[in-house]
Amino acid sequence: MRLSLRGITSVPEIVRISAEYDEEAKVWVAQSDDIPLVTEADTVEQLLARIPGLIQDLVEDGDTRDNIPFRLNFHAESSVQIRAA
Repeated sequence: MRLSLRGITSVPEIVRISAEYDEEAKVWVAQSDDIPLVTEADTVEQLLARIPGLIQDLVEDGDTRDNIPFRLNFHAESSVQIRAA
C-alpha cells in the first residue's frame, strides 16, 4: 500500500529515514528519500520525538490511515585509543 502526501503522489507504506551525526555542528541530522523530511536534533531520542509530528504535518487531511510507520536508521563513527601516544 502507498500513501498520499501533500505535494507527493505516494510514499512507501513504511517511511525510511536515515540519520547521521554531524560532528562539526554537533547534531544528529535525519532525512528521508521517501518524503521531503529533513530535521536535526541534539540526540537520537529527540529525533524520535520530533519525527512523528513532522510526518503528520506532511500527510494530507484526506488520508484514511490511522498510522504511518517509519524506520529510523542511524550511523555513528568513532575511534578507540588502544595505546598512549
